[in-house]
Amino acid sequence: MAKCPMCGAEVEKEPGMVVGELFECPDCGIELEVIKMSPFKISEATIEEEDWDE
Repeated sequence: MAKCPMCGAEVEKEPGMVVGELFECPDCGIELEVIKMSPFKISEATIEEEDWDE
């Protein structure tokens, strides 16, 4: 288990999850990213801005 960095909710590691996987917190809905499997660690997903070659 890990805690959501936004709301502190307990988030369970689901079978089949992999590092880099994105998913939503079941309580607050923020987008989270798996950063480590053992021990299970998550963080708020980073939003990459698109490069429009301006």
